[in-house]
Amino acid sequence: MNKGISRSKGSWLFFMGDDDCLYTNEVLQIINEQLDENFDVLSGKIQYRTKDQDSHYVKKNNGVFTSTWSSKLWIKNTVHHQSTFYNKSLFESTTFNSNYKVLADYDFNLKIFKSKPIIKTMDVFVSSCGTSGLSKSFTWSLYSEEIDLKTKASSIIFKPLFFVLGLLKYLLK
Repeated sequence: MNKGISRSKGSWLFFMGDDDCLYTNEVLQIINEQLDENFDVLSGKIQYRTKDQDSHYVKKNNGVFTSTWSSKLWIKNTVHHQSTFYNKSLFESTTFNSNYKVLADYDFNLKIFKSKPIIKTMDVFVSSCGTSGLSKSFTWSLYSEEIDLKTKASSIIFKPLFFVLGLLKYLLK
């Protein structure tokens, strides 16, 4: 993602995974009408293409995930990068931390959330997403990465809290 950022020419950036696609052929036209340089972030919705073996978490709400920017971001990742358009100016002060193999986008979203970005939420389905990516594996290494990034984004004082949250989520998945 960082290589793409460094080579990009536009003023808005959007990231997709290899098993993701735009929700409709018209979605970029709809998004283009929403773009405004006064915003740092535009976020919408995605819909997972679920399979029988997917977790309840992925299948709930008929696979619909609406990105929300709130303090809940400290509890769990409430922003789906496949539904989010980032003003390129956000990447002048930070990029994706490549030490995080799965949750670099979550780490980035926490960093920019702390800077109080100007966000526009759209009632638009942006992407259709697969469920076979590493972030849906729910392994302990995933939660360990989450604990680490939340601790670094806040304070070592909160590490026990993040550990307990991570352990509970791991055991419930």
